[in-house]
Amino acid sequence: MLEGFVETKAGRIWYSVYGEHQIGTPLLVVHGGPGFLSMPQVISEFADERPVYFYDQLGSGKSDRTKSLDDYSVDGFVQELEDIRTALKLSKVILMGFSWGAGLVSAYMLDKNPTGVAALILSSPYLSTPLWVKDTDELISRMPEDRINIIEKGRKDKDYGEEYQNVVFEYYRRHLYCSWPFPNELMEAFHQLNQDVYGLMWGPSEFELTGKLADFDLYPNLNKISVPVLLTCGDRDELDVSTLKTYQMTFPVAQMAVLPNSGHMHHLEQPEVYKEIVRRFLATDF
Repeated sequence: MLEGFVETKAGRIWYSVYGEHQIGTPLLVVHGGPGFLSMPQVISEFADERPVYFYDQLGSGKSDRTKSLDDYSVDGFVQELEDIRTALKLSKVILMGFSWGAGLVSAYMLDKNPTGVAALILSSPYLSTPLWVKDTDELISRMPEDRINIIEKGRKDKDYGEEYQNVVFEYYRRHLYCSWPFPNELMEAFHQLNQDVYGLMWGPSEFELTGKLADFDLYPNLNKISVPVLLTCGDRDELDVSTLKTYQMTFPVAQMAVLPNSGHMHHLEQPEVYKEIVRRFLATDF
């Protein structure tokens, strides 16, 4: 693995690459969050065939924190992705996005209309706030009544203390990562989550949307993205399978896969299944 930094107007952006000298079309991985960080586990294994690039978005992981909170915005992160591609000379590339990263990748395709993007891989994609909130509200409604009451009380009183956070963690165990215990690398990544970015863009928790993404909705325009798309999710995901199917039917050229016994981090829970699905997609002559 090689690593370095890309200089942007907003700050230095950390990146890493595995399999730098492989001949396949490079894969550029865009992490979720916002405010999370790159996790090379599982995905770096595709470097046996092609270069695999990761980068930490501004305010995340090893990248700089901004001096102005205005830099944390959809437009800012879209421009950052463009800057990364340019600096790393990824004239032809496959973009892989996870959760919020899938939304960022899709916003980039719609806003920049870039050349050289051969295909997209969107895992547990967050592409529409209205659809995401609909799915979240449905999952909350299935929780025990006392948990629902804690969530509603937290929303009403703006009290996101220990009792509320325990319910959030229970939700994560149901729909984010369904196996127990959580792997160490996932726990370490959670500890490094930049709450300033997450709070500004989304809100105080998965259940409470107060940030800049309130109006984020790419669904009406997904039909304008013409490159081949692979969509994946877990069968216990925060994203409902029916929503993933809706996205698949909207993209002009798309296929989807639902991984069993897994949630939002399905690539970590079912790595062998995930790798096989992605490898079959990547075997296409884009």
